[in-house]
Amino acid sequence: MHDRPDGRTLRVTEPRAVPWLSVVFGYGPMLPFVVGAVTAWVRPGDPLGEAALLLTILWGCAILLFLSGVRRGLSFRTEGGPTLTQMATMIGLFSLGFVALALATLDAAVAALVLLLVGFGAIAVLDPIAARRGEAPLFFARLRPVQIPIALLSLAALLALRL
Repeated sequence: MHDRPDGRTLRVTEPRAVPWLSVVFGYGPMLPFVVGAVTAWVRPGDPLGEAALLLTILWGCAILLFLSGVRRGLSFRTEGGPTLTQMATMIGLFSLGFVALALATLDAAVAALVLLLVGFGAIAVLDPIAARRGEAPLFFARLRPVQIPIALLSLAALLALRL
């Protein structure tokens, strides 16, 4: 019989620089926000503009729900185990994304946009803090402050269009 360890010690080395895959998969998903906001502003009130608005909201919900899962996934590799902050952030992001999704299907675009703005705003603030605390990769401190405002500005533009 072989003895199996009850645990494992991990040694992780991570860059402060944003890896190229994170550039591609970080900024690439921000492009639909910009395209959707521009389309909605160029074609306000017509079917294309309304479709762009709805699809951008749905895209925002999908990305926010995905990022809640990223937060949970990161907690599996946090030294000492998941923290209360990580779990609360994950639950908060998921809740905001899910309720925004429900509101979007109920034709409540303004409310959905507000929730998405809160969720993405939280990511812009909390992910750099999490990176400094060792609860997220170091490069999040550089990526999120530039990446997330793209979504925030696009969502704010859509909200302004609806108000």
